[in-house]
Amino acid sequence: MLTTRNLSRTYRSGPEEVVAVRDVSLELRQGDLLAIMGRSGSGKTTLLNLLGGLDRPTEGSVIFNGKDLTSLSEAQLADLRRTEIGFVLQSFTLIPLFSVIENVELPLNILGVPYAERQKRASACLDLVGLNHRARHRPYELSGGEQQRLALARAIVHSPKLLLADEPTGELDLANAIALFSLLKEMAQNRGMTVVVATHDTVVRDLGYRIQEMADGAFVDHSGP
Repeated sequence: MLTTRNLSRTYRSGPEEVVAVRDVSLELRQGDLLAIMGRSGSGKTTLLNLLGGLDRPTEGSVIFNGKDLTSLSEAQLADLRRTEIGFVLQSFTLIPLFSVIENVELPLNILGVPYAERQKRASACLDLVGLNHRARHRPYELSGGEQQRLALARAIVHSPKLLLADEPTGELDLANAIALFSLLKEMAQNRGMTVVVATHDTVVRDLGYRIQEMADGAFVDHSGP
């Protein structure tokens, strides 16, 4: 489903070169569940952006579902993100004037899905995250945990093959964090989504996630003697 080979991303900061991601190789199959853990500045967000085609590598390749993202045009990448990749970002990016169900519908609306089908699929996703009773509310009327679940519902409404979540529990208490990570696990197990989470949250260790630690832009190798 997703393979990277010697993936690197460098930036220029004045006269200095900053290496955000350094020689990262990974392989994920359909339904895999990966948590990338590390301190702020370790490269987790940049790596997620590379995996989702939001950024381009300086070196290396990203092969997603048979497509080499480095060879695609910006228009092709945008189409891929609309149809096959879901994102849950640190900032929820919810539209305050839209109702809860209108926020969830939005990706389908952009894809031109008819209204009745949009409503049906959005309602099913709200059911999944336990928010159908809030469908006609506005995002600012929801708690932080509810807003995060709303962001998740919107990210999966188009049934993506790959779900990328960047610090999805950063503002949540322990109970809500466990609930959200359990939902992500359910997406992988029951819907076959490949899920990659960038997180500081250690609760993923107890929920069956594959863990990959990251530091200074590179994966940490614990296989030594």
